Amino acid sequence: MEFFLDVLIETCIDSLKIFPFLFLTYLLMEYLEHHTGSKVVKFVEKAGPFGPAVGALAGLVPQCGFSTAATGLYAGRIVSLGTLLAVYLSTSDEMIPVLISNQVPGKVIVSILAVKLITGMAAGFVIDGICRLTNKGKKQEYHIHEMCESEHCHCEDGIFKSALRHSLKVLLFVFIISLIITYLMKRIGVEGIQYVTIGESYGVIVLASIIGLIPNCAVSVALTELYAWGMLGEGALISGLLVGAGVALLTLFRTNKKFLENVKIVAILWVIGLAVGCLIKALGISFM
Repeated sequence: MEFFLDVLIETCIDSLKIFPFLFLTYLLMEYLEHHTGSKVVKFVEKAGPFGPAVGALAGLVPQCGFSTAATGLYAGRIVSLGTLLAVYLSTSDEMIPVLISNQVPGKVIVSILAVKLITGMAAGFVIDGICRLTNKGKKQEYHIHEMCESEHCHCEDGIFKSALRHSLKVLLFVFIISLIITYLMKRIGVEGIQYVTIGESYGVIVLASIIGLIPNCAVSVALTELYAWGMLGEGALISGLLVGAGVALLTLFRTNKKFLENVKIVAILWVIGLAVGCLIKALGISFM
């Protein structure tokens, strides 16, 4: 019982941390829908090409709030797919605090952040470029109102209540899944992750990239700790951290109604993370 209570408390704290970002994101989207209309849409269309750069920079902030916010904006088609993936790839989650607490040299931290930033920007611009080519002649559809209707949020009650309903629904979904994952992660522990990720072979890089997809900050903590202890190489670390978008992936499946599209997004994220990790190993890059 004590173990479960610890898991429950930790999950509650982690879930509550993202609530302000969820609420502010939905509040912004409701405001855009009800008060600004086509003017904002036109602005987004003009500013769109620079989205991946802005998204990658925002993702570097050491928490999962921006990735969660970006997910909601993508579900409403306010930001592009490239921008979304740029945020996911650059999201640092708990990495920076763990590296600092382990007294890892500043140049190492900067190097890791630089790889994540460059990867996020490059991938974002390439993906947006491909999307523009494949969708040439097709007008981008922004559908905040469709999200509103699909969630049955009763927008006539006002943007505050509507945003609150959206946020609580997503938060409940994240909480339930996170509770299960946190329980399993507590049972496995860092030792369990260490058992399957120790070393720097290509097999370990593949495993790290798969483990990194688990939507829980415990994964980024464990991978970063193992790297700080010298038990994990740069390729595996980067691969795991690039795909680690935190609970944003849960939010994606909750808010974006196109399931197959969500699967493709996760697949693209994984392929990019794995490819960059393997490239770092092949080139023999070391941050130390």
